[in-house]
Amino acid sequence: MRLFVAVHPPPEAVADLSARVARLRVARAAAAGTDTRLTDPAQAHLTVAFLGTVDTGRLVKVESALGLAAETFRGGRSAHPVLRLGGGGSFGQGRSTVLWVDVRGEVEALRVLGRLVRSGLRRGRLPCDEKPFTPHLTVARPGDRIDPADVAADREALHGYLGPPWPATELVLVRSRQGPRPAYDRVAAWPL
Repeated sequence: MRLFVAVHPPPEAVADLSARVARLRVARAAAAGTDTRLTDPAQAHLTVAFLGTVDTGRLVKVESALGLAAETFRGGRSAHPVLRLGGGGSFGQGRSTVLWVDVRGEVEALRVLGRLVRSGLRRGRLPCDEKPFTPHLTVARPGDRIDPADVAADREALHGYLGPPWPATELVLVRSRQGPRPAYDRVAAWPL
């Protein structure tokens, strides 16, 4: 099964971001029928670590590593880290262009959580991406289906965005099902 670890913003934060995204050019293009692959608000998440394909027989080991990471994180804090979605940008080129919104607030706490998760997975000899952890929430994957000037305009529009603050309260293990309509299934969760 294909797995990743995430923190989910609450519905209020996602609704606020969705209202902003609805005013972007990428959303207008989607409404006109262009496949800009807008992120489904119900699937909005901040990826903490991507594991990729993991044999189901190793799931208990993954859950143990994540449970320990969450427990260690909780032990070093007196309150949940408060985050906000705000700002934004794009990465990739051509077909792989992605539009995203940044994370503000107690981002260093999120980075600490990411390090704990990744080091726990490595200790358990479990798969884990080694990309630098850059907290963000993907808004759309327009690829080369809209004009690069429209992507640039949307990126600039997101620079002024600042959503409501919210506490990060749980770490979630998610199963990803690929395809034309990706689906994410909650496998397990741990309080932060």
